[in-house]
Amino acid sequence: MTKKVVVKIKELTQKHNISLRELSRLSDVRHAALSELATGKRESINFSHIERIAEALDISDIREIIELIELK
Repeated sequence: MTKKVVVKIKELTQKHNISLRELSRLSDVRHAALSELATGKRESINFSHIERIAEALDISDIREIIELIELK
C-alpha cells in the first residue's frame, strides 16, 4: 500500500472557525501555499509552515495538523 502525508488545513480552519485568509495572516504563511496544502496540490511540506500554523492556532500535537493515510 502507498502512504501519503495529508495536511489538514480544511479541518483546522473549520475547527477554529477561521478562513484560510485569516490563517494565512495569523501564521504568516502565504495564502497560496495554504490553499495548495488544503487541496493536496502541494507535493512538499515546509516544516516552518507547520510550526507557524501550530504557533498561530496554539497546537501542541502535530497530529492535529498532519496525518499519514494509506491510499488504496
